[in-house]
Amino acid sequence: MRHNNAGRKLGRTSSHREAMFRNMVTSLFEHERIITTKEKAKELRPIAEKMITLAKRGDLHARRQALSYIRSKGVVDKLFGTIQEQFSDRAGGYTRIILTGVRHGDAAQMAIIELVGYEEKIEKTDTEN
Repeated sequence: MRHNNAGRKLGRTSSHREAMFRNMVTSLFEHERIITTKEKAKELRPIAEKMITLAKRGDLHARRQALSYIRSKGVVDKLFGTIQEQFSDRAGGYTRIILTGVRHGDAAQMAIIELVGYEEKIEKTDTEN
């Protein structure tokens, strides 16, 4: 029985899971949108929202707590700069999960997890007007 055992193990050891989620949350804040499986996205969402809540606090202790998890100073600077300003008046719900279909290799349910307010940057080429 799995009483009081919340969270998915995802077929990984605890150290692998922790490293994977640290990399995923760093990539999410760096690119503001990542594609992963539905289960990983659902486990990543609370971690990302806690990091944004730390950024909204904005004090030195919150920055150090974020650095202990993210471990990329540039991404933490972006989190405590532009992302904090983006969500300063929002009470919660900073991320969204969009289901996209199944992966061809193993039929895993795929999803996009992105920050709310994400807009894809489209660059014009010289041939377009």
